[in-house]
Amino acid sequence: MKKTIKDIEVADKRVLVRVDFNVPLQNGAVADDTRIRSTLPTIEHLISHGAKVILCSHLGRPKGKPDEKFRLDPVAERLSELLHTKVGKLDDCVGPEVESAVENLEPGGVLLLENTRFHPGEKENDPEFASRLAKLADIYVNDAFGAAHRAHASTEGVAHYLPAVAGLLMERELDVLSRTLEHPEHPFVAIFGGAKISDKIGVVERLLDRLDKLLVGGGMANTLLRAQNLETGKSLVEEESLETGRRILNEAVDKLVLPVDVVIAEEFKSEAETKVVLVDRVPPDWRILDIGPQTIDLFKDKLKSVKTLVWNGPLGAAELEPFAQGTKAVAQCLGEQDGVFVVGGGDTVAVLNQLGLAGKMTHLSTGGGAFLEFLEGKELPGVAVLQDR
Repeated sequence: MKKTIKDIEVADKRVLVRVDFNVPLQNGAVADDTRIRSTLPTIEHLISHGAKVILCSHLGRPKGKPDEKFRLDPVAERLSELLHTKVGKLDDCVGPEVESAVENLEPGGVLLLENTRFHPGEKENDPEFASRLAKLADIYVNDAFGAAHRAHASTEGVAHYLPAVAGLLMERELDVLSRTLEHPEHPFVAIFGGAKISDKIGVVERLLDRLDKLLVGGGMANTLLRAQNLETGKSLVEEESLETGRRILNEAVDKLVLPVDVVIAEEFKSEAETKVVLVDRVPPDWRILDIGPQTIDLFKDKLKSVKTLVWNGPLGAAELEPFAQGTKAVAQCLGEQDGVFVVGGGDTVAVLNQLGLAGKMTHLSTGGGAFLEFLEGKELPGVAVLQDR
C-alpha cells in the first residue's frame, strides 16, 4: 500500500500535484471534463486542509516547446468553475516568475502550471528539469494514474527530490484494480476491443487462467479472424501480430468468444453503404467496422450472469455513429445488471458517458495504457516511486 495525502500533514505546505488534465479541447473550451472532475476529491482535500496547491499536467503532444493549441488556460477556466474558486494559471511550469507566484500563494489557494511537455526535459525525465519542478514544493502528490506508466520528470523524476505520496484518485485506481484482479467473483469476463492486439497480449496472457470468458471485438478481433485465414478485406489488421493471434486462439480456445457476424462498409465514413455479413463472407474490397446483430446477442448471452468484468476498447469504430451500435448495445446490457464492472480507455468511457451509463459502472479508470499495464502486472514508474505506507 502506498502512502496517500491522508497519511501526511499538508497545512501551510506547498504541495505539487501531478494531475492528468490531458482532456479534449473544442473551440477553446474543455469538451469532456471527466478527468478534471476525477481529481476534485484530492484538490478539495488539500484546500480544506490548508495546503498551497500547485497543479501540473501535460496536454496533447507538443514537441518539447510551447504550442498555443496545447495551453492549459481552458482547463484552468473549467477547474475554477468546478471548484467555485479562482485557479491561478501560469504561463510556464518552472522559472523565476513561477517561483514568485508560488511564494505569494496563500494556504487554500490553487495554481495551475503551464503544460509540462512545453519542456523537452519532461519526456526525457531530465533530472535538472525534475529538480526545478521540485524546487516549487515541500511535498509531491501523484494523482495522475493515466500517466503513471510513463517515467517522465513530472510523474517519476520529481519524486526523487520530495516526499512523494498518492492522491485520492490514484489510491482508488490502485485499490479497485488490485481487488478486481486478486479477488474476482465469478463469472469473471473480460471484453477487449480497440485497434491493436499487440498492446493487450500481455493482459490476455495474465488474465486467461482467471477468466471464465474473453469477448473480443474491434480491430483486435479482425486480427484473430485473419489469424484463422479468414478474408478480412481492407479491415484494420495487425499483420505482425498474426502469430500472436494464433497463439491466443490455441491457448484460449474454451474461453474466447469472437464475432460471428460483422457490419462492413466500403469506406471508413459515416455515410458509407453498410452490410451485415457472416465473418467468413467479407468481400475483399470491404472493411469490418463493427460487430453484427448475431454477435451482439451472443455477447449479451455471455454477459447474462457476469459478476466481475474488465472492459477496454470499443467493439467497432465507435467514433462514427453507424459503427457504434455494438459497443452501445453491450454497454446498455451491462447497465441493466449488477456486478463489479471496471472500464478503462477513453473511447469506451466516452460511449458510457454519452449513454448516461457511467454511473452504473463500479469504476471508470482514467488510464488507458496505464490501465492495461497494471492489469498485465507491470510496475508503473509513477506508482513505484511513491512512499510505502
